[in-house]
Amino acid sequence: MAVKRNRKQRRRLSPEVYVFVLLFLVSFSALLFSARSFIVDFKDVGLSMFSGARGGIHELSSLISQTVLSVRELAALRREYAELTDRITRYEQLERNAAEIDQENRRLREQLGFSRTISYRHIPAEIIGRDPDNLYKAFAINKGKHAGVTNNMAVIAFHNGTQGLVGKVIRAGQFESLVLPLYDVSCSVAARLAVSRYEGIVEGQGSPNGALVMRFIQKRARDEINHGDMIVSSSLGGVYPAGINIGRVTGINDRDYEISMDLVLEPVIDFSRLEYVFVIDIQKEEEGEGDG
Repeated sequence: MAVKRNRKQRRRLSPEVYVFVLLFLVSFSALLFSARSFIVDFKDVGLSMFSGARGGIHELSSLISQTVLSVRELAALRREYAELTDRITRYEQLERNAAEIDQENRRLREQLGFSRTISYRHIPAEIIGRDPDNLYKAFAINKGKHAGVTNNMAVIAFHNGTQGLVGKVIRAGQFESLVLPLYDVSCSVAARLAVSRYEGIVEGQGSPNGALVMRFIQKRARDEINHGDMIVSSSLGGVYPAGINIGRVTGINDRDYEISMDLVLEPVIDFSRLEYVFVIDIQKEEEGEGDG
């Protein structure tokens, strides 16, 4: 117990020690603030700290402002880009429309020029569709009885600088009509060779891109027929006017066991590109000649 009591007394400091420490701290503080080399200007420290904080705040606000402006400029550029893209699309569409209109005008001028060369009374028409019943390979035109079209009128067209036979009207409606083309298997046309004048019947094979066949050609005509000869319509039957181009000879089928020959023809009309036709009114022309 005596030992523990001595240890506690040793741990306790005397009051003189506390007084000495206090006086030392006061003296050191006085010496620190009185010496010029240790003078600290608290205003300068505060100003420096404030200036640094102000600079950081300014840079941060500038960065935020620039970011906001950049976002706005980007949004404006996107809107402008979208507007320019839309404008370019409209200009391209207008350019395509202008090109199509120009081509259409050229085709119409070409058809108008051909129309002036037709000696028969004729009704211009445009192909607007195909036969919905698919009974024939027929196609529809935008002229009917209201325009003077009747059944069995011949139909011609203009292609590559020449006129060609297209077919005949098989059903005339009030404002539209159906035309049976030459390539239909049910179509037959009385025809002859333009030079040698031998006659025959031209029949279709069912395909708009296929050949036509001219049947019942006399065999003695063999030496007078050449590839490239033109076949034209004759007036036999009273449906088709005479002299309308049908096609050119591309092949000759002369079989020994048959009494006649067949000619393979390439149509002068490209039916896959046909747009405009002319309906021929032979009866009106004949009536006009009789009245004269």
